[in-house]
Order: sequence, then C-alpha cells, then structure tokens
Amino acid sequence: MEEKYSSKKAEKKWQEFWESEGLFRASENAEAPKFYCLEMFPYPSGRIHMGHVRNYVIGDVIARYKRMRGFNVLHPMGWDAFGLPAENAAIKHGLHPSKWTHENIDYMRGQLKKLGLGYDWQREVATCEPDYYKWNQWFFLKMLERGLAYKKMSSVNWCPSCETVLANEQVLDGLCWRCDSTVAPKELEQWFFKITDYAEELLSGLDSLNNWPERVVAMQRNWIGRSEGVEVDFHVHNSDHKIRIFTTRQDTLYGATFVSIAKQHPIVSGLIRDNKIIKEIESLSDDPLKKEGVFTGLYAVNPLTGDRLPVWAANFVLMEYGTGAVMAVPAHDQRDFEFAKKYDISIKIVVAPENKEDGPISQAFEDDGILVNSAQFSGLPSSEARKKIADYIEQNGFGKKVVNYKLRDWGISRQRYWGTPIPVIYCNTCGVVPVPENELPVLLPEDLMVTGKGTSPLAGAESFVKTTCPVCKGIARRETDTMDTFVDSSWYFIRYCSPKAGDKPVDSKAVDYWMSVDQYIGGIEHAVLHLLYSRFFTKVIRDLGLIKVNEPFERLLTQGMVIKDGAKMSKSKGNVVDPDSMLDKYGADTLRLFCLFAAPPEKDLEWSDKGVEGAYRFLNRAWGLLYKNRDKLQAANNSNSLNSADVSSLLRKTHQTIKKVTKSIESDYHFNTAIAALMELVNETMTSDLSTPEHIEALRFSIKNMILLLAPFAPHITEEMWREIGEQGSIFNEKWPIWDEEAAKEEEIELVIQINGKVKGKAMIPAGCDDEAIQERAFSDSKIREYIGNKTLKKVIIIKGRLVNIVI
Repeated sequence: MEEKYSSKKAEKKWQEFWESEGLFRASENAEAPKFYCLEMFPYPSGRIHMGHVRNYVIGDVIARYKRMRGFNVLHPMGWDAFGLPAENAAIKHGLHPSKWTHENIDYMRGQLKKLGLGYDWQREVATCEPDYYKWNQWFFLKMLERGLAYKKMSSVNWCPSCETVLANEQVLDGLCWRCDSTVAPKELEQWFFKITDYAEELLSGLDSLNNWPERVVAMQRNWIGRSEGVEVDFHVHNSDHKIRIFTTRQDTLYGATFVSIAKQHPIVSGLIRDNKIIKEIESLSDDPLKKEGVFTGLYAVNPLTGDRLPVWAANFVLMEYGTGAVMAVPAHDQRDFEFAKKYDISIKIVVAPENKEDGPISQAFEDDGILVNSAQFSGLPSSEARKKIADYIEQNGFGKKVVNYKLRDWGISRQRYWGTPIPVIYCNTCGVVPVPENELPVLLPEDLMVTGKGTSPLAGAESFVKTTCPVCKGIARRETDTMDTFVDSSWYFIRYCSPKAGDKPVDSKAVDYWMSVDQYIGGIEHAVLHLLYSRFFTKVIRDLGLIKVNEPFERLLTQGMVIKDGAKMSKSKGNVVDPDSMLDKYGADTLRLFCLFAAPPEKDLEWSDKGVEGAYRFLNRAWGLLYKNRDKLQAANNSNSLNSADVSSLLRKTHQTIKKVTKSIESDYHFNTAIAALMELVNETMTSDLSTPEHIEALRFSIKNMILLLAPFAPHITEEMWREIGEQGSIFNEKWPIWDEEAAKEEEIELVIQINGKVKGKAMIPAGCDDEAIQERAFSDSKIREYIGNKTLKKVIIIKGRLVNIVI
C-alpha cells in the first residue's frame, strides 16, 4: 500500500475496471426490486459545468446506494442533441451542426466518465440520431391520426434573435427563455399538439405526485389553470353576429359597461367598415401594460340587462386566451377600471363589501361581497349569486356553464434546421399528406450549410423540399419546419428502457418493468416546460397501447444552483470554475465529496476553494488511517460479532454512523449530514485504542464499514481501500451495512438543564432514564439548587434524552 493516495492512477484504474466488467449494465431481473434513477440529460454544448457535476453526482450517489441496498438499478445517460446552439455554432465557425454536436458529445462523455459516474453506457441515446428522431416522427403521425396534431394560422411568439417561434411556456416576462430578446407576435401557420385534450388528466394527476416538490406541483397546477365559469353570448346590435365571453365572475355581469375584444377578433374584419378605425386597431401597441383601446363603433347587448355596451378593441385582450373577448366590469376589475377612467367609460357598482355604504370608488373592488344593483340577485353573497346566475343563464338560453383551462395547445413548429423534420407532405391535389410510416425517418439533408438568414433553413434545400405525393404520385413539397426540441426530451426516459428496439419506439415488456422513473433529478427551471410535456407524452404513449404507466416520474428532486461570489456561475460574470481543472488538481472523489457536503441537494451551493481543500484533506485522512494501521488490519480476524465492553465505544460509534448515514440518505438525500457523520467516525477511529486483539478487530470493523458507507460518495478511493484491507471484487457488489439498534445506543447522554428557558448547566445521565430520574439528577446539581434558592417551583418540563426546563 502506498503512503500517499494517487487519485490520477486509482481513478483511471477503477473507471476502466467498471467498464470492462460491465458493472453498471442493467437488465430486467424479476428476482430483485428495480430502481430507475435518472438525471435530466444534457445539451452537448461542448463542456460540462459545475451545475452538471452537481446534478449527475447526486444521481450517481443514489444509484450506487440503491445498488448496494440490493436493488436492480437502471442508471442511463444520453444527449439532448438537437437545438439552436448547434446552428449558431455552425454559423459562427462554418461547421455543420452534426459535426459540432458529435465532437461535443465525445468530449463531454469523457468528462462524465472521469467523474466516475456509474452509467449504463450501452443505453446511450442522442436525439439527433435518425434511429431516435424517427420515432418523434412516428409519434407525430399517430397523433395526427387521432386529431392530437393539427395545423392552423396563429399569432405566435416570435424571437427575432433566434429567428423562430417559441411556445407560450418559452416566453418569460415577454422575453425569450433562451436569449432574453423581446418576443413579438407574428401571424404564421403552425403545427400544434393538442395538449389541452389532456388538461383535466394532467391536473388531476398532480394529486398522485406526493414525492414531487410542492412548488413544482403548484407551478404546473397554476399553468394548467382550471377555472369554472360561464360562457355568455352578447349579440351585436343591428347584426346577426354575437360576441362570446367567458367569465368566472358571473356575479358581476350586471356591472358590465363595455366589451373588450382582441384586435384579431373576427368581429373586426367581419363588421367594421370604417378603414380609419381598422387602421387604428391594427396600430394598437403590442405591450399589454400600456392599456390602449379603440372604440369600434359597435355595441353588444348584455342579455341579463338589455343594456347596449360599447365594444372596444383593446391591446390587453389576446385572441389565444379564452374567446378573445372580455366583458368589462370596471367597478370590479382593476385593469378595466383604469381603462374606463382613461377613456371616460361609465362605472357601475354591483358588488359591495359588507356593511359599507355606496359612494365613489378610487379603485376596483375585486373581492367577493354582497350583490347590489343586480335585479333579483341583489342582496345575495357573491358565492351564492354565482351559482344562481349561472343557472339563470342556462335556463334562459343566454349561455352555458363551462370549465376552461389557461393551458394552451403546444405549438411545435420551429423555423430551424437542427431538429426533427415534421413528416408531412403538401400536394396541390391531395392537400396535407402524412409521410407513410415505411418511409420514416424523414432525414435531415446533410449537405445543407446553415446561414441563419431568411425563413426555415430547410426551405432552401431543394433536394429536400421537392418530393412525390405518396397518394397521387404527383409533384409535392415537404414541410420545412422542424419540431420543437422539447419533443425530443418528452419521452427519452421511456426509450432508455429499450434503446435498441429497432422496429418500434419501445419494447413494452421492458418499459413495463422499468417505468416509472423512481428518482428524477434536474433543475427547477424545467417545472413547466419539460416536466409538463413529459407527462403529456407519457399519457399519449399509454393511450397508443405501448405502455401502462400514467405518470413518468415517481419522485422528483430539483437541485439548487452552483453559485460563486453570490451569483450563478457564468462567463459574463467571470466566476466560472472549470470542472476539468478541479479533476486534474484534486481528482473526481474530492470534487464529488465537496458538491455533496457543501449544501443539501435542494439548496444552492456556494463554491468554496477552502471547502474543496477540506474534502481533499478528509479523503487523505481516511487513506492515512488505513495506511497507518495496514499491518494490524491484515492480521485481524474480520469478525462481525464483537461484544467486548472494552471496545464498546468504537463499536457504538460505528453502528451510530451506519444508522446516521443510512437515514440521512433515505430521508430526502441529506448527503451533507451523512458525510459529516463519516468525518466524525474517521476522527474517532484515528484515536482508538489498539492495545488488544479485540481493539484491533473493532478497528477493522469500523474501517470496513466506513469504507462501505463512503463508497457511493467517493467510489474510486473506496474501491482501492477495499482491496487494501484484503477484500475482493468491486465494493459495489457488496451489501450496505446494517446497524444494530442495541449496539448503537449510548450508555450515557448529555442532559441540558435550563431554568426558565435559559441554560444553567449540563449533566451526564444513563441513557433510558425515566422522568423521575432525570428530574432527580437535575435537582441534585449544586449550581442548580443555588439558582433556585427559595423561589417557588411552578413546573418541570422534560424532553426525554435532551433537556429539562425548570420553571420558577
């Protein structure tokens, strides 16, 4: 055994050993409980960053731990390989996106292996490969058959920098989620997935996700946005047209004083004949915060009151939401109130706070209250009035009760090259024709150089665009948009179960064995986008009869960011720490240990060079403990049954550590407290008595279990230590230690003694004392008796095993 541990030599050795032995290759095994552990796969941008390191190390610890607990573990890795950065790099460097992507994959794969991550690399997938995106196209065709994929003209979110459409979920506060450019509306014909058909199931399914962070569940619930209300038809005066509105506040219908419509509403082109008004409407600002409007010259009749209400085109009403029209009640909606004040529109109060007199208002009253000025419904509380007015509307044919969702259908068309081609052909005779399944995949043309200018890059590839109609054999053209790359990541976790299934997207038997994912790990930024789409795709694939599961991810961990100097690491801030440099200087185990010890997984991790040094010193101290006692350990009997009172202290500490580490991992993955317990064990073992064979045997027992407990966190050094104490095979084929509850019990515990909540003393007492003995020990302390003196004793509060509080 060498005195100094060499991370470079050991890590290379064990990484090669794991690979040659196929240690982490998974297969279905009915005799062992399965555990599917998965981290969100990376985009191959070129280099991994510290956020990647933390994410993947967390998953690796869980996977290795579960393996040692006897689970049949699936732990795969792949690449979310389509996307805009590859096109941007191609434009910048004159490279084909495929070359850039595959070079990055090769480099990043090497980095992940250097971290000692135990992946089943035989299951590796890259979404840019035809044998993967073929099935994106196949799913599209199946959804097209079922009416879940459709095309329509739509006002879309256009990013001028990325030169492509963004889904609603990809627009954050009016900015592109990727580049922070201001997003503008644009009319384009687009393909959509009808995710709204699954809105209710996506919502109700959240109730079963008990092992997801509450914050993520709430974000999805709010995004789906279920609301119960009524649709009411307001007939346009002197015409056969009507304006349909949806409201959840039918208790305010009697207070409507105007109707707001989107500037793209059919009424604008259908009824307005004044070109000046039309131009004014078209010139309305796209910024909804400006609250601009144009009076259309039209009036709509409120069916409940018979009042004629002016119809205004307003920039804050969007055609994509609801019906594209809103009944405006300025007395009870602040936005309508500000609009009415700006354009001098009347305000009518119909809901009043209880016990408050009528009078002028300076802002809208938006809460529930008591109805006033509302015909036969006056005097009713809002909640009761909503029910009765909804019934009244249905009974009189004014409208109907409906359930609406804020969730919009998923626009998947992208005007980019590096993505999955949409498998559709356009024929002047036959119209929209799906590509026959036996012609899949529709391949990306390899000879196309991306320029970043103009429309969809594929539109400029004549060899790709020109084709033959599968139906009439006439001249036709291919769809030139590609799919949103979130399609790629919406089912990759299912593909991992059977990545070599060549003639079908999944092997149902394998999927039934492995799915759902038992532990999924990734950033909170994917709470709505990726996680919602993955849930949708899982349900669609289930309904195609390919799988049985309803939800893809049983348990979700959203790890915090890695920050430095109080900010997220980024090149622009100059606070990036390169993983390669850390690996070269300290080795993988040190980097892993620091990332796990510095903070609980769900919290942000503040980078600390001192913290890295501390992890490095601890591993070398553990190695030094072994080196110092190497001869004695070789001679020990390797017994697991030690009961000598002379060695009880070290044995107790070892069993306590096994318990602490196990419970820390099992309880929300508190790796930091697990590692802290291991540090304590190493420190105590360093000073242990070695005067008798029993003491030496206890030392071996302690060190052996320390190595086993440390293994998931620092796999390379523990493999080396395992061999050095005379054990054979990989440590990851060993069973996780089990503590003895009796052996872990303390003989004595420290009792904190308080008077009126303030600590006045401490005392050692036998473990397991009853309340009477605890109280007797507290009052036997001379200092405590002196504090109490002649004061009257009110009560004694005892928290067993921790403290006694004397109240005087």
